[in-house]
Amino acid sequence: MHPPLDRPHPECVEEIDDLYHCHATTSKLKFWGCNNVKFALDQCLKKEKQNLLVELNKDAAEKRAAEEDAYQKALGKEMSFEDYLKKDKDFNKAMEDRRRMEESGQKK
Repeated sequence: MHPPLDRPHPECVEEIDDLYHCHATTSKLKFWGCNNVKFALDQCLKKEKQNLLVELNKDAAEKRAAEEDAYQKALGKEMSFEDYLKKDKDFNKAMEDRRRMEESGQKK
């Protein structure tokens, strides 16, 4: 199932036109008559969505860092939880032990 085709899909105009043409010229009794055209449209829409997500998320790390800073300031803390864990000797020792066990193939 594809999204509504009445909104603009600038990267998939040709595939949409091909699907409309196929629907207009193929018998309604032939259920699988337009599958190849539909598959091409689905691939194009998927690629369009991936490109849109890349564009929308290009500065996600910066936004996340700004949100984390605002959160820490609101709590009145100078250090994030991740920074605290990096300085915690017990946590780091446990993680190192775990890494060694996974490398050696042993499990608890």
